Amino acid sequence: MYQFDISAGTKADLYRDLLAALDALTTDEADPIANMANAAALVWEYLPDLNWAGFYRLVEGELVLGPFQGKVACIRIPVGKGVCGAAAATLKTQLVEDVHAFPGHIACDAASRSELVVPVTRDGALIAVLDLDSPEPARFDAEDAAGCEALARLLGQRLG
Repeated sequence: MYQFDISAGTKADLYRDLLAALDALTTDEADPIANMANAAALVWEYLPDLNWAGFYRLVEGELVLGPFQGKVACIRIPVGKGVCGAAAATLKTQLVEDVHAFPGHIACDAASRSELVVPVTRDGALIAVLDLDSPEPARFDAEDAAGCEALARLLGQRLG
């Protein structure tokens, strides 16, 4: 349904197209799991150099594995622990160039070297985190963070 040529444009173009595709995929769907599943698949398909893309949902005060693409993952993460837990606790994007240098990093996949975690909120309350892992050190930059934050803002309206 969507065909992006990531070599044909800028990273900003790619994220603009991803946002438009996610908007189209989620506009008429009320189920949050379905919307997270399609978002994870979309990101996995079109962002290069990932080894995991998905969500951890806030359930009764802890992060619980949600829809994802990649290898099997940790099922539960306490808020405040690891990169995902830090994003959940602070409601701030975590861009980590070297996960092995991150205090308390939780290694669900030893091949992961860098990570980007973006909180998904609605009315200031945490719903989930969008978690991207890469086997490449320093894979993510400020442009990736901004692009994923735009995706998370849209999802915050669609996961309620």
